[in-house]
Amino acid sequence: MFEILKIVRLDYVQEREGGFDKENDWNDVLSGGEKQRMALGRLIYHKPTYAILDDCTSAVSMDVEKLLYTYMKE
Repeated sequence: MFEILKIVRLDYVQEREGGFDKENDWNDVLSGGEKQRMALGRLIYHKPTYAILDDCTSAVSMDVEKLLYTYMKE
């Protein structure tokens, strides 16, 4: 699980929010880009054969977007 957070560049969230056991309302805690990267992390975790991605990186920086798409193509 932590490896996927590294891939989507969210590995800092665990420390920032007080660990994996901390309960938070993620709608209030995560920014728009962090929410999008979390959704892409779920996609990576489940490894579907196909995925339709519609505007899923609009709030993600271009460098991270490129890394994520490159990773998912592999």
